[in-house]
Amino acid sequence: MNSHKSEECQGPDVRQHGSIINILRVFLPFACGYFLSYLYRVVNAVIAPDLAGDLSLAPANLGLLTAVYFITFASFQIPLGILLDRYGPRRVESTLLLFAGLGAYIFSLSTSLTGLVIGRAFIGFGVSSCLMAAFKAYTLWFPKEKWPIVNGFQMAAGGLGALAATSPVEFALGYTDWRGVFFALSLATFVAAAAVFFIVPEKKSATCNDTIAQQFEGLKAIATSRTFWALAPLTTTSQTAFLSIQGLWSGPWLTSVAGLSRNEVADTLFLVALAMIAGFISIGWLTQWLARRKISATTTAVWGMAIFMVAQLLVLICPVEYTVFNWIIFGFTGTTGIIAYAALSQSFPATLSGRVTTAINLLVFVTAFCMQWLMGAIIDLFTQDQATELAASGFYWSFSLLLILQLFGLLSFWLMSRKAIDVT
Repeated sequence: MNSHKSEECQGPDVRQHGSIINILRVFLPFACGYFLSYLYRVVNAVIAPDLAGDLSLAPANLGLLTAVYFITFASFQIPLGILLDRYGPRRVESTLLLFAGLGAYIFSLSTSLTGLVIGRAFIGFGVSSCLMAAFKAYTLWFPKEKWPIVNGFQMAAGGLGALAATSPVEFALGYTDWRGVFFALSLATFVAAAAVFFIVPEKKSATCNDTIAQQFEGLKAIATSRTFWALAPLTTTSQTAFLSIQGLWSGPWLTSVAGLSRNEVADTLFLVALAMIAGFISIGWLTQWLARRKISATTTAVWGMAIFMVAQLLVLICPVEYTVFNWIIFGFTGTTGIIAYAALSQSFPATLSGRVTTAINLLVFVTAFCMQWLMGAIIDLFTQDQATELAASGFYWSFSLLLILQLFGLLSFWLMSRKAIDVT
């Protein structure tokens, strides 16, 4: 892995900074951006009945509409990694957030599925940098040993966004409709773009000045790395399950399988989001604590994702009386996959960090797009006589498919580890 360093441009070591000023000027603006990104990602789980009712959307159409976020998000990951390493996170994220604000505005005005898809596509494109730009910034401004915990707090900001997308959105719908919600989100997104641009400091000397061809050589090094591919299948399938379920199908599951009312669904998703926040923060601390005891971030990530699989199994097999408890466990353990991002970043030179994280994110979001739509198609197959309530069997089959894919990812990691691949 060290051989890549000579091929990459080298910025100065700015990662020694970890002061309160960095927290205020670097962490908070990026955290606000990711708050909005995650809110956009999961808000459809709460407003799904309104969207379906207003536009007569079938489950497959609803799944496609929500999944468009993932495919536009994913389609920009490779160029995003190059842009982050070349121009820096401040300029890239502030520019892209303008597109997200425009997308939310288009979404709020749309009266057809086509208009909603266009707006959702702009949103996905616009927030595509919110996590990766933050991760890139933290590799520049915080010491290496702090990355897992800082990343954990960044993810907790996303958990707050998921929290805001539950009961608070349901409360807001008592005073406005989903259009009003998205109009307010568009304004908030423009404010976030301005905050990132005007508050975050620039580290021009830490950006990469290699040619585009040289930067693609860095991508080639990642794509041919056995270190990368040891973790990629498990991380991709685990994060796909978490994003696909939590971003849309958790709400319909709670309605159709558990039989909860709309307010009960919002309250349960609120608790799931709280569990996410607790998970993101605690897993960052745990990873750092274990690292001091010579337990690698990779080991922590793999065990965490295996426990998340157990949580999904509990959702599938336990009686409905345990629904709320099982979904809280789902929300807490679903956060463990993010440790793999820090593990991979630590395995490559800092100048490749943007491309490493966007490469794994590309795999995650392409797969999430496919699975979120496919889950809707599977549920459609089990819809009984076009009734509004979906048959529970469709949910069980679609959730089980995700679990099987994760088992294959875990098996892949185990087989590659037996070949003594150097993963750290």
